Amino acid sequence: MSPFEISLPATSANLGPGFDAMALALELYLRVRAEESTTYIIDARGRDAEVCSRLQRNLMLAVYQETLRAADKPVIPLAIRIENSIPIGMGCGSSAAARLAGLSLANHFGGLDWDGDHLLQQACSLEGHPDNAAACWLGGLTVAAGSGEAMRATSIDPPKDWAALLVLPDHPLATVAARAVLPTTYSRQDAVSNIQNAALLTAAFHSARPDLLRFAMMDHLHQSYRSEVCPLLPVLLPLAGEAGILGVALSGAGPAVIAMVEKKNLADARDLIQKSLSNLHEAEILEVALSPSFSPARRS
Repeated sequence: MSPFEISLPATSANLGPGFDAMALALELYLRVRAEESTTYIIDARGRDAEVCSRLQRNLMLAVYQETLRAADKPVIPLAIRIENSIPIGMGCGSSAAARLAGLSLANHFGGLDWDGDHLLQQACSLEGHPDNAAACWLGGLTVAAGSGEAMRATSIDPPKDWAALLVLPDHPLATVAARAVLPTTYSRQDAVSNIQNAALLTAAFHSARPDLLRFAMMDHLHQSYRSEVCPLLPVLLPLAGEAGILGVALSGAGPAVIAMVEKKNLADARDLIQKSLSNLHEAEILEVALSPSFSPARRS
C-alpha cells in the first residue's frame, strides 16, 4: 500500500465563552508520514519528540490499532516519521490532532473508505466534545455542536491581519484535572452571558471587528474556576485592551493562555506580556499565525 501523509494543526478551544463549542486552528502542526513496515518504528522530531516517539502509551498509535481491531481489519505495523510543533498537555489540541492522525492512518492502511465527515465524527466521539477535533480537521474558526452522527460543524476564515500569542507555562495540565474544578450547575445569568458573548465572538471573526474581541472573549462558565490550576490566566486576563491586545482567554482547558493581536501590534503585545509575567512565572511566548479554513483533501 502507498505511503500516507497528513498535516494537522494545533487548536485553541473555547476562546473564552465558546465552551466545548468553538475552537480556532493555529499554524502549529503535527505532520505525519507513514508506510508499511515489518515492525513499528517512530522517528519523531520537533517539540516533545520524546513523547511522540514512544511506542507505548502513544495516543496516535493506540487509536490506529484500536480502530482497525474494531473494524476487524489486520493491524499493519508502520514506520512513521513525525514532525511536531504542537505543545502537548497545554490546551492546544494535541490530543485531537493525535486522534485524527490515528484515525486517518487506520482509514488509509485498513481500507475503511471513510469520508471526511465520518472520520471527523469518530474523532469527536473519541474526544468527548466536538470543538478541537472540528477545528483541527476544518481549520479556521470552527463552531461545532452535537455528537456522533448528529454532530455538525462549520468553519470561517479568520481575518488575515490577526494573529495570536500563545503563552505556555513550564508545566502541562491534564484535561481531566482542569475539568475537575468546574461546577455541575450554572446560573441562568451566566449561561445567557456566555451565549451572548459566543455569538458576538463569531460575528467579530466573520466581520473582522477587532474592537469587539475584548468583550466577546469574556467568559462566565469555566475560566474563573480554572484560574486556581492555570496561574497564568489571572495575570494575563487584565491585559485585554492594552498594547494592541484584542482579547485574552484560556487556551482550551489550559494551562496555556491565548492573546488575540493584530499583526502590527505583535511586538508591543509581546513586550507587555513579558513584563507582566516578570520573574513570577516561567513561561514561553509563541507568535502564531491563524490557520485558514480548508478541506480535508488539502492536507493529504
